[in-house]
Amino acid sequence: MTGRPSRPPGTLPAPPRRGRLAAHGHSVFAEMSALAARHDAVNLGQGFPDTAGPEPVVESAVRALRAGHHQYPPVPGLPALRHAVAEHQRRHYGLDIDPDRESVVTTGASEALAAALLALSAPGDEIVALEPFYDSYAACAFLAGATLVPVRLRAPDFTFDSRDLAAAITERTRILLLNTPHNPTGTVLTREQLHEVAALAREHDLLVISDEVYEHVVFEGTHQPIAALPGMFERTLTVSSAGKSFSFTGWKVGWATGPADLVTAVREVKQHLSFAGGTPLQHAVADALRLPASYFTAATDSLRRRRDLLTDGLRALGFAVRPPQGTYFVTADITPLGEQDGMEFCRALPRRCGVAAIPQQVFYTDPDAGRRYVRFTFCKREDVLRQALERLRKGLA
Repeated sequence: MTGRPSRPPGTLPAPPRRGRLAAHGHSVFAEMSALAARHDAVNLGQGFPDTAGPEPVVESAVRALRAGHHQYPPVPGLPALRHAVAEHQRRHYGLDIDPDRESVVTTGASEALAAALLALSAPGDEIVALEPFYDSYAACAFLAGATLVPVRLRAPDFTFDSRDLAAAITERTRILLLNTPHNPTGTVLTREQLHEVAALAREHDLLVISDEVYEHVVFEGTHQPIAALPGMFERTLTVSSAGKSFSFTGWKVGWATGPADLVTAVREVKQHLSFAGGTPLQHAVADALRLPASYFTAATDSLRRRRDLLTDGLRALGFAVRPPQGTYFVTADITPLGEQDGMEFCRALPRRCGVAAIPQQVFYTDPDAGRRYVRFTFCKREDVLRQALERLRKGLA
């Protein structure tokens, strides 16, 4: 007789073979990128550049490899990189960071955010976040046993109103999860708005986790870390990475900075996630963070031109478009085209037009709130963007 062995009497049935995050579904980025590959489409969905980062930084990584830096780095990260992060925060924002106690290197910003939410929240806590939000926020909050409470940026301009934030805070709120420049809308919070957020954090004795991966991708206004405001460093964990600032998204080198107790809590979780890695790349990112201001200015100017190219092109095709103040992304309203559902539109787009985009409804707790919006990235070469616009023109005609 063959088959599954019988269960001994009195034993409990095995738990279902289903992951804890099954309810959160698969990544929309993976789905849309797979559709792009299947239909040989221009991928304007996932935010990865199609050009190499600064050549001196690439050469720095090569030198580190040839010098034999192949083994584990220290769990907190290479001292050279932690010192470079501290110098960067001082040079750009006037923040005085102790590189040994107040910084930790992570496998990308995603690990820093995951480790922070797992370390600093507990079952029953509430985490307030600006909506729409990056999809991993909800997954990490769920794993921590916490509840993600959305504060919606007001369409169509995706503006922030601190009254909405104040109304969302309860006695169970533990963390404000801030993201500026904001993915996916491109909103950059002003200094006045950040002061309003800071006042609420101090009033309710909340921790702030500030996702600032697009800190150097700002076209209108300036980026202001909330940690630099009075009374905020001691309650704020700031997260960033090399991916977006230097076009090395595949290197996955990120970091978190803040008061020693919060950084220690992140490091204690991080050591049980990735432990440590990317030794030669950490050497190179330390050099990247010391690039002159002219690098950041030139990179931003180049992205601004591409933002304007894509924004103007989409508007000419009939989309309703708000130019983003920062990030890699343009949010487009599809309803002027007679379309109603972003997911259906994006699933059909690679076959219909040879272009891929991301449906923005996946970034909302209530998908109906974002159903009319799709996200396009402009961190591609200008010729690629022109090709995508021409394909859209023909396919949507």
